[in-house]
Amino acid sequence: MQRRIDGYDIRQSFSRNLKLYRGKLNLSQLALSQKAGITHNFVNDIENCKKWASPETINKLAVALEIEPYQLFMTNPLDEKRTRRLHLQLDELNERFNQAVCEIKESYLLIEDD
Repeated sequence: MQRRIDGYDIRQSFSRNLKLYRGKLNLSQLALSQKAGITHNFVNDIENCKKWASPETINKLAVALEIEPYQLFMTNPLDEKRTRRLHLQLDELNERFNQAVCEIKESYLLIEDD
């Protein structure tokens, strides 16, 4: 069964990006599989769109490739400017979230003291 969203084939993009990032680090499939802690055959099957990776495996691959998991799904994965901008937006969102959590904690602690 093909997985398409508005003509975007997720498996093919994931496979292509996995190969691109692996190549960027000059890793063989075997080296990537060892670094990620999965079998060589499984890496080969993912790259050939024969099998799909679980969220845990996607994370292992991303860590091994020294990227964020979402980068394996991007249509233009090596667009560094776009990737950098997305990282900045994610960092800002994370900072706002942490600030909101701190404010809620402080507010809660003030209520507890009353």
